[in-house]
Amino acid sequence: MRLITAPQLREILKGDTEFALLDVRERHPFSQEHLLLSSCVPLSRMELMIGELVPRMATRIILVDEGPADRYRLAERAAVRLQQLGYSDVAILDGGISGWREAGFELFSGVGSYSKAFGEWIAEKYHTPYITAPEERQKIEHHENQVILDCRPESEYRRMTIPGSVNAPGADLVYRVHDAVTDPQALVVVHCAGRTRSIIGTQSLVNAGIPNPVVALENGTMGWQLAGFELEYGQTRSAPSPSPAGLARAQEAAARVAKRFGVRKITYDILKRWMAESRSRTLYVIDVRLPEEFAAGHLEGSRNVQGGQLVQATDEYIGVFNARIVLLDDTEVRATMTASWLVQMGWDEVYVLENGISRLPLTQIPYKRSVLGFEKGNIMTIAELRKRLEKQEVALVDVASSASFQENHIPGAWWGIRARLGKDLSKVGQIKTLILTSEDGTLAHLTARDLKEQKFEPEIFVLDGGTTVWIKAGLPTSKGMEKAISELHDMWYMPYMHPDAPEQAKRGYLEWEYGLVAQIERDGTAKFRIFPDK
Repeated sequence: MRLITAPQLREILKGDTEFALLDVRERHPFSQEHLLLSSCVPLSRMELMIGELVPRMATRIILVDEGPADRYRLAERAAVRLQQLGYSDVAILDGGISGWREAGFELFSGVGSYSKAFGEWIAEKYHTPYITAPEERQKIEHHENQVILDCRPESEYRRMTIPGSVNAPGADLVYRVHDAVTDPQALVVVHCAGRTRSIIGTQSLVNAGIPNPVVALENGTMGWQLAGFELEYGQTRSAPSPSPAGLARAQEAAARVAKRFGVRKITYDILKRWMAESRSRTLYVIDVRLPEEFAAGHLEGSRNVQGGQLVQATDEYIGVFNARIVLLDDTEVRATMTASWLVQMGWDEVYVLENGISRLPLTQIPYKRSVLGFEKGNIMTIAELRKRLEKQEVALVDVASSASFQENHIPGAWWGIRARLGKDLSKVGQIKTLILTSEDGTLAHLTARDLKEQKFEPEIFVLDGGTTVWIKAGLPTSKGMEKAISELHDMWYMPYMHPDAPEQAKRGYLEWEYGLVAQIERDGTAKFRIFPDK
């Protein structure tokens, strides 16, 4: 297997050729320490993720795991799997995380480090204005002239928000603000759950040149709770779609932003040519509108990522650096605002589709994520599984996410991580027949293939349709993690995702964000760009 040293990798990261840096550990160890430019692609879920993150088979891929201490040999196994799937240029970081650390290079904790570091860098470089939670609480109590905009996706907004806020997801802020805020004297307060999206959202409105004073709510909903204030839950308020006059103003603002940050446009003919060339140059075609708009009609070959989320967690959607990125919407406003941030983040080849998609041939066929290398194994029906479980003739192992298993699983099932089952199945005891299941069965089928390749001797079946069909049939389910055979390393939760998260966890998360700018300066691989106001 081809190895690459830490100094060699560092030169690649600082260069301008295409590469994908993939950390194949589970999400929890990834969150403890990782390379800044890496995407977390656990071996357990590689086939489910790799087709979107790294769509071109000839892309240069470097894999990272723990290093010599990794008893599961994750990078080595991932390299073999990628080659089986058709990827032709795969190498492994020699020594893994340990080798990078021993070379004296920087490691990052948390998730979405690149995007979150970018947000902190923007706040520092542009002096993004903010307001503290106590100051904002006082303005609410005094009924001062202001509009509060929650710039997260609707699902997060419904979960919790600042009292009186209106939902306007990140890329929609400039698109909707002219109708959501009709008084040019009103203060506009932008917030998210923490810091990044509120910083980017506030600075978007500042960059767009709206007449109102704009501030970010410092530390978002976490800061609000830490100040001892109550949130609202289950709200459905949303900023209105733009009127013709509001849209015209939004387009004028987006044009100013495009000029300042050098956002480039391409025609549909060029896009079609690039799509035809996608085997020689990596291309991402991303529709940045709301999910319901995408479902109502979208360009074939595109996928949907709301613009604010693309900036907030770029590593989850774009795995190849120095690739081509084309952003789509219907009016150019949301695509332009999103592109302006990716340009500042260091992506050189970012483009907006000229005139949007409104006059192009669209499809309503739902986007379906490809699962590379999928092979269906021997299946077992629900009826047969129930009989075998009653007679205690089989071992049932669920390889779904630990969150899904904890919420709902078949009574008596064990839980394990796919990439670790080769070793962890010994904890189940002697197995004559193994039944595998997962949410919809896909991951279970992939696991069955793994075990067969590892010469696993007992007979293996997969529950047809997975745990979902069991639940839909109205059969009993259990909750909790009482039969876990693998360590709970597959998930990592933002502190704000849990209403009962301890105060210490929230403060620690915010302190981590504050410290990212110093880290990226020590690391030296980020390519963030500053654009003076023209």
